[in-house]
Amino acid sequence: MTDEIVVLAVTKMLSGMCIGGISLSTGEWVRPIKEFGTILPGDLAYVDGAPIRPFDVVEFSLAKHRPKAPHIEDWVCDFIRERPVLARRLEEREREAFLQKHAEPGGYEEITNQKRSLCLLDSQEAQALFSLDAYSGKYQARLYFPALGRQRAVPVTDIKWRALGRRLIGDGGRVKLSAEQLREITGARSIYPAIGLSRQYEGKFWPLIVGVHCLPDYEAEVDYRNL
Repeated sequence: MTDEIVVLAVTKMLSGMCIGGISLSTGEWVRPIKEFGTILPGDLAYVDGAPIRPFDVVEFSLAKHRPKAPHIEDWVCDFIRERPVLARRLEEREREAFLQKHAEPGGYEEITNQKRSLCLLDSQEAQALFSLDAYSGKYQARLYFPALGRQRAVPVTDIKWRALGRRLIGDGGRVKLSAEQLREITGARSIYPAIGLSRQYEGKFWPLIVGVHCLPDYEAEVDYRNL
């Protein structure tokens, strides 16, 4: 089965990458996965080598649904013989309409209750934290959304957002940004976070920010060798 997916998550995982988006035919989240093994950067590229990016409308060859709670969005996909095909990209006005249509104010509750593992929230005020230990090379990107009522910032796996943080932080240190500072740096008047759940780790499924969608968009160059 071929389906057109609006990509809303291109993320870094512990051993590779992950991708997800919303089906234009069903309006539901889809997470393409491999039958075996981890998705690698080369899998998330078109025939011409260009990388898949958020707001690409991509034709995926979905072989079979493999729901395993809470990751009910998983679909086995062929990334080799039937590579993803770029149908088009959503332009700025289309992006805003799409985000507003599919944002779910109550989606975070379903994520925390592990009824599913992906959702898009409505526009949020956010505070950002980036840190890089120059000695160990450990890099972290986190966002805190006061409206969610969480006491701790949530890790961000969105590769473009992580690239933005690396640009801001340079060779090492720590950068903390208020909501106002974040708006100044990104130029964004609205931020729509996409939330996901990790695979099981230490007996738990951990919340992650898998997509940081700013309107208008910001610029950041992704280094796929250093996500």
